[in-house]
Amino acid sequence: MTREAAPPPQPLPVRPVGAQRRATAPRQPLLGALDLGTNNCRLLIAAPRPDGFHVVDSFSRAVHLGEGVEQSGALSDAAMARTLDALWVCADKLRRHGVRRMRAVATEACRRAANGRAFLDRVRAATGLRLDLITAEEEARLAVAGCAPLLDEDAEELLVIDIGGGSTELIWIDLSGTPPHLRPRLLMALAPARRGVLEADARARAAAAHIVDWVSAPLGVATLHDRFCAIASPRERFEAMTACFEEQLVRFIPYARRAEGGRGRLQIIGASGTVTTIAGAHLGLRRYDRSRVDGSWLPYDGATRVIEEMLALDDETRLHHPHIGADRALLIVAGAAILATVMRLWPAERLRVADRGLREGLLYALIGEGTPKP
Repeated sequence: MTREAAPPPQPLPVRPVGAQRRATAPRQPLLGALDLGTNNCRLLIAAPRPDGFHVVDSFSRAVHLGEGVEQSGALSDAAMARTLDALWVCADKLRRHGVRRMRAVATEACRRAANGRAFLDRVRAATGLRLDLITAEEEARLAVAGCAPLLDEDAEELLVIDIGGGSTELIWIDLSGTPPHLRPRLLMALAPARRGVLEADARARAAAAHIVDWVSAPLGVATLHDRFCAIASPRERFEAMTACFEEQLVRFIPYARRAEGGRGRLQIIGASGTVTTIAGAHLGLRRYDRSRVDGSWLPYDGATRVIEEMLALDDETRLHHPHIGADRALLIVAGAAILATVMRLWPAERLRVADRGLREGLLYALIGEGTPKP
């Protein structure tokens, strides 16, 4: 009997840890946040704290769920099998930690694929995990909320760019009318609450009034790579990608107004594996160190230097680059094209690097909902 054919486990939420441990050492109820993206499956398990949350356990695996969707319009059997294996790990971790409250979401690959919803039904039957297929707008808001702690208190305008595997979200927020000490809280309120949590929904609606505009471009590192992978020269591929990506921004209000300049001090936050990889290379890290990368400032000239270095290498040589890694080597040109386009259009001199985003936004939304009544 195959693993998937086995009788499905009890659906989440799962049973708590043993009663004896509860009686002798009460602990803070844990929260779970699972993000199934086009390239990666990521999980956070955390305990809420007065100042946010403390991560207890995490998991991340490159599953490449969206591999081939650009051409076929459907999730492949191999991609779904890889993803199910990763989701079994997530379900096991959630059970072992006794997580009672969680939210799991799926994004662009499942939105775009003709069999995306059917796959999520299959996941629930096999693992007990119910994944919500969220909209691009909700994905953008959650990413912004997750990056709230990285906001500079002097920022009056904020652009958050979240480069995913299947899409790229940009959201522009006007903070000028909000006192500096309340601005991070405003961003956290952008995390949409689940249906039925009216108070949190009201906070999210009030926070949304500060959004100047947002856009979800149907081009991420995987989809952009798939579209232009036939171009052999990395530089020619990069140039074609930048032109293609910019075309997706023409209706974005800040794009049309970029010649006017900003109304206030602009901060840009980049949330993606592309940005963290380029930041790590800028810092000269041969082994990724989240404590040094997350929250760091990446100068535009430093990012440009790294991008130029990567474009000078052919695809085979880039696989052995000490600062990139084989798992990022092929897709980094596409990510660099997206990042370079943003830096050219909005020359802020530097951007804040975020090794965080949607999962953290999910946790803030759960915390904002509070403890449900029995």
